[in-house]
Amino acid sequence: MDEGFVPLLRRVPGFVAYYWVDAGDGVMVSTSVFEDQSGAEESIERAADFVRDNLASLLPNPPQVTAGTVVAAG
Repeated sequence: MDEGFVPLLRRVPGFVAYYWVDAGDGVMVSTSVFEDQSGAEESIERAADFVRDNLASLLPNPPQVTAGTVVAAG
């Protein structure tokens, strides 16, 4: 992911951060942070293309996308 996908996200306007978490039992969680909704929406499109082109055969289930506004940070 660090070699292909993360650099792709870094080029999206408004990119702030990206996190990929192995939650165990085959569950992976990723979180992207952008300055505005348009950057987040563009990242979803780029992520969908990347998964389709590079990872689809490795994923048993389609990704689920959830979006929201940060209400607290530390």
